[in-house]
Amino acid sequence: MAAQIGAPAAAIRAHEELFAYWSSLRRGAGLPARADIDPAGFKRLLPTISLTEVVRGPPLDYRIRLAGTGLYNVYGREITGRRLGEVYNSAAADYWRSELGKLVADGRPAVGIHNLAWRGASHLSVVWLRLPLASNGTDVDLILGYDAVVGLGQVHSGIRAA
Repeated sequence: MAAQIGAPAAAIRAHEELFAYWSSLRRGAGLPARADIDPAGFKRLLPTISLTEVVRGPPLDYRIRLAGTGLYNVYGREITGRRLGEVYNSAAADYWRSELGKLVADGRPAVGIHNLAWRGASHLSVVWLRLPLASNGTDVDLILGYDAVVGLGQVHSGIRAA
C-alpha cells in the first residue's frame, strides 16, 4: 500500500483545524450545510477529505460522494460514488454503518481510529474525523470526513514495559 503515512500529532492538528473550520460555520445550535463549505478554508487537507451522503432507507446507508485523491492510496481504487458495502468487507462496512449511524442520530461530530487489517495492512490505521452537515440545519444529510493514515509503531499508548 502506497499510503502517505503521517505522525499521530499531525493527524490531531489536522482534526483540530477541520473541526475549528466546521465549528465556525455553525448557525447557533444548527449544523452547517454543504453550501456553507468552502474547500479553500482547508485546502491543505483536501487530499484525504471525503463527503459521504446519508441514504435514507430503510435501511439507512451511505454513499461516498467525494473522496480526495489521497484516499485512492488508502483504498487501492476510486471510491467516489460507491456505497459502504462496495468499499469495505462486511465487518468494516458494519463498523462504518454503526459509527455513521450514531453521528446521524446525534448530529454530533465523531472521531476514532480504524485499523486497515481489512485491506491487508494491519500495521496501519486510519485516524478519522466525521462532521455532520445538514441542509436544513438539523437533519444530517452529508458527512464531511478527514482521514489520516498512521503506522502502528507511531501510536503510543503511554504504557511501558517494566
